Amino acid sequence: MPFAMAKDGVKLAYQVSGEGFPLVLLSGQANNHHWWDSVRADFAALYRTITFDYRGTGDSDTPDEPYTTRGFALDVLAVLDALGVERAHVYGTSMGGRVAQWLAADHPERVAALVLGCTSPGGAHGVERSRDVRRALAQPDRAAAERALLELMYTPEWLAAHPGPYHTTGDPGMPAHARRRHFAASAGHDAWDALPRIAAPTLVIHGADDVFNPATNAPLLAGRIPGARPHLIPGARHAYFEEFREVATPAVLDFLNEDLARRHPSGHQR
Repeated sequence: MPFAMAKDGVKLAYQVSGEGFPLVLLSGQANNHHWWDSVRADFAALYRTITFDYRGTGDSDTPDEPYTTRGFALDVLAVLDALGVERAHVYGTSMGGRVAQWLAADHPERVAALVLGCTSPGGAHGVERSRDVRRALAQPDRAAAERALLELMYTPEWLAAHPGPYHTTGDPGMPAHARRRHFAASAGHDAWDALPRIAAPTLVIHGADDVFNPATNAPLLAGRIPGARPHLIPGARHAYFEEFREVATPAVLDFLNEDLARRHPSGHQR
């Protein structure tokens, strides 16, 4: 397992698959790189995909100290530096989309094209999940709470046909302190003032039926980022990229390939 070293000495496990122009895939809150397992091959067929385990998850270190989405963006840079990657496409989903916002706003020279999936600008301008959703996730019956989370991620029809295991409902091996730190990082995200600084071509993609991270956040992001393109997927919930991969993956690939073709008409460049 290769590791990158963050500026504060934290070891970050990363994974690389495929060949071609680099594509960073960023997972959701309290999840490791396995978040992408079901769809990674779709991207690795054309791109050099790069994932990593956030601090607190997977094989990375788990320091008990404050985490922030802006700090996670610096960890992404540490991984890119370890790989010698100067510029990459970035596709972030859920909390990973919050991390990607900071990466693109603070380090525009490192981001070629940006995809923000099922995410939010956070802060006072972001649309939070409803009280009913929060209550369902916090109920004392843990089995019922876990079922509620699954039904926020996927449609009942998909769940009936796919009994698991699921890689989008949290890293089961992460310590409790890291889970709390991840929650605080995502809840504390507020990139509203930074969004207009994003210069990379941007696709904002979201499941139209997502109430876990409400779909109304998509037009907010698209309207705040210069030239951003919104794409809502009818019928999809939070894990749109997995359940609706036959729609979502081509949409993302078309967008990324369009940017590469514009910059490198003769073909993909590393």
